[in-house]
Amino acid sequence: MKKLINSVDSVVTDALRGVAAAHPSLTVDVENKVITRAGGRTPGKVGLVSGGGSGHEPLHGGFVGYGMLDAACPGEVFTSPVPDQMLLATKAVSGGAGVLHIVKNYTGDVLNFQLAAELADDESIEVASVVIDDDVAVQDSLYTAGRRGVGATVFVEKIAGALAEEGASLDAVAAMAREVNERSRSFGVALSSCIVPAAGKPTFELGDSEIELGIGIHGEPGRTRGPMRPASELAAVALDAIAADLPLDGELLVMVNGMGGTPLIELYVMYEEVARNIAARGGRIARNLVGNYITSLEMQGFSVTVCGLTDQLTRLWDAPVDTPALRWGR
Repeated sequence: MKKLINSVDSVVTDALRGVAAAHPSLTVDVENKVITRAGGRTPGKVGLVSGGGSGHEPLHGGFVGYGMLDAACPGEVFTSPVPDQMLLATKAVSGGAGVLHIVKNYTGDVLNFQLAAELADDESIEVASVVIDDDVAVQDSLYTAGRRGVGATVFVEKIAGALAEEGASLDAVAAMAREVNERSRSFGVALSSCIVPAAGKPTFELGDSEIELGIGIHGEPGRTRGPMRPASELAAVALDAIAADLPLDGELLVMVNGMGGTPLIELYVMYEEVARNIAARGGRIARNLVGNYITSLEMQGFSVTVCGLTDQLTRLWDAPVDTPALRWGR
């Protein structure tokens, strides 16, 4: 195993110290593993909190800032943060208008955020929770009852975050988050496994010419394992799976996301094929992202996330955002 680390035990805390050094717009509590905006809570504004296991960067800490999250809780690599972290983050961003928890559908995340919400209620902080479950690849997995939460998390954090900045109520922000989740679907493909530092070996094995179709962001098995094939065919596989559950017509927001080890040149090849395929189905990509936004350590591969846009969703997507990983309009 070759990784740029000091020790297996200190990977997350060392990375958090690096985040603090690189981004003065953030306040990083290294000991408690909580990232918040440097300016603190905003009175009268709904606070947005998300989190999950580390190893998916820039998710979630890279999306803390104006127009997106108010706080993020990173767990150990591929391990849920604990309720105490989530409660601390919730209290730190509570400005009197309530707090929204954005939770990827993984069993540990769901249970721990639920407990944190109950603890926050004991302290008279109103919390609403939205569970993200956009992955169409499988219904259940090693970590999940129901669909996994993947790329739509980025869309929800951005669009709900923009609405919160406008001063909307907790009910309205939560409803918007649910709408984005309901209008979004994802599918991922792995060309290689990743190596969790604590394990020191690949999470799964693929032959030299094998790929995994429908992979999860922790290395969970997908729909099927098969031979490597051209980018055009992989785009068709991903979009066929998405189209079976979401109409690919009208105006769409599309993200072609790298899993951490895929060169950008290859992601642009994939985006061209995705765009060509969607156009042939009658859809129009009105907004897009191409790059690493929700990763799986050094896994090679990609995921596609599609969201059906409305005028309101487009307006909120275009609203200013200023975070380490996403920035425009300011």
